[in-house]
Amino acid sequence: MKESKASEAKKPFPKILKNKWYLYMTEFFSGMSVMAVELGASRLLAPYFSSSQIVWTIIIGTIMIAMALGNIFGGRSADKHPDPDKLYGRILIAAVWIAAVPFAGKFAIAGIAGLLVVTINTNFLIWAAFITCMTVFVYPLFLLGTVTPSLVKYTVDSLDDSGKTVGTLGAFNTIGSIIGTFVPTFVSIPTVGTAVTFIIFAGILLLIGAIYFISSRRGAVRTAVSCVLFGVFCVSSVSMGFAFWEKDLTYEGESVYNYLQVKDDEKHTYLSTNVLFGVQSVYVKSGELSGMYYDYAMAAPLMTASPDTADVLVLGMGTGTYAKQCTAYFSDITAEGVEIDEKITALAHEYFDLPENIKVTTYDGRAFLASCGKKYDVIMVDAYQDITIPFQMSSREFFRLVRDHLSDGGVMVVNMNMRSDSAGGINGCLADTIASVFDNVYTVDVERNTNRELFASQNGDMIRMLEENTKTLEDERLKELMEKVSSQLKPHISGGNILTDDKAPVELLGMQVIDDIIQDELVYYKEVFREKGIKGLLEG
Repeated sequence: MKESKASEAKKPFPKILKNKWYLYMTEFFSGMSVMAVELGASRLLAPYFSSSQIVWTIIIGTIMIAMALGNIFGGRSADKHPDPDKLYGRILIAAVWIAAVPFAGKFAIAGIAGLLVVTINTNFLIWAAFITCMTVFVYPLFLLGTVTPSLVKYTVDSLDDSGKTVGTLGAFNTIGSIIGTFVPTFVSIPTVGTAVTFIIFAGILLLIGAIYFISSRRGAVRTAVSCVLFGVFCVSSVSMGFAFWEKDLTYEGESVYNYLQVKDDEKHTYLSTNVLFGVQSVYVKSGELSGMYYDYAMAAPLMTASPDTADVLVLGMGTGTYAKQCTAYFSDITAEGVEIDEKITALAHEYFDLPENIKVTTYDGRAFLASCGKKYDVIMVDAYQDITIPFQMSSREFFRLVRDHLSDGGVMVVNMNMRSDSAGGINGCLADTIASVFDNVYTVDVERNTNRELFASQNGDMIRMLEENTKTLEDERLKELMEKVSSQLKPHISGGNILTDDKAPVELLGMQVIDDIIQDELVYYKEVFREKGIKGLLEG
């Protein structure tokens, strides 16, 4: 054993390692790839587990664990086995693994979710996201974590210049990480998608490793095998969508902010930005009511003095379902919206028949209000999606901003998409916060749905006006629904749980509700598993 280690130590380094620029480029692209994989991980998990801060915390935490372990192993390996073949072999393995992530990772997510369905009772999303990260991302990033300590071994010539050399390596790693942060977010993911982004950075790593082995005239077999596997995963990863079980999607793509999916049937067109949490927007081709929470929110214009001439603003426009319904059912109403994702607005015009005369501003909802001097009769807040609730649009400061942009007698309607009856739950805290700003707050639950609509105004006659204006409606279906809404509205009694810009733990609160909703759904699947086993679960 000692002779083997001695001969390994005496093994001459390939000439390419004498070129420090090649070593610096190895460090540069390794750092770049780590950040690209981290950002790609968030986009890979978002359609299944959301893009909340909780999921981001899991991603960052597991990646830091992987990098730390890689640093330790890389340093020890470089001291005991100073063979650069081992380092560049690890880079080849990392390249192939990363290329496989968009393909194999989605099956891993499905398998992990299926396993957890029958094994856990609480914190489903947390466990699913954590185990997925540990299974899919830890190993390749552990391998990339070995790069820096190994390169130090090959670049430091003497103690006289060790500080300078190590500092240069660190600088190249940091610069690469910076570029690896911006390029996926602003260039590759919105342009070519998450799968191709993984492949691009995996290809860079593959090239770094291949250059080493080709120039040193060794490792031909491992290089060839790596290239073949890379090619296989390139084809399979790009051809496989996020919702790989769906066969009839009208559109599937990505933007800077979201995974986007459009489905179409004879009567409806649906937009989903999250394949696990359902539909975010719907277009009813007949022009009738949607059958969703938008219909309940139609009560807001009727709570104002002149519903037919109301000025409506929608924060979280989506594809414009609510704005279109308002303009269809009220003769001279004016509607406009704010949507942060311009790709959704483009889809709204292409697939959802959004009229050109309905103005849409691409901006953050709160930032829009802060820069807007106009007042509206109705402001709808529809920016909450599963547990991804923007904290800056859930605080007392935000709702004060909304109140200041309402005309006299104006009404705010908020779609709270996770029904919760707990006083300290997410809906209770949101309602308490709104009640600290508005004098009159009412809520109503949407039938056959988890949504709850909240109406708030400084006008104490808002309910009486709803009742009177409902009587004048000509559309019988809308009239019947508004009578139901009016009878089911409940005044909110505040429990004093106020969310502020400084403290608004909306994601933890939302996670509690999501966990309860998922547990209700899991009861069915656990029963199927007990009766029919894995086969029955897969068929279900």
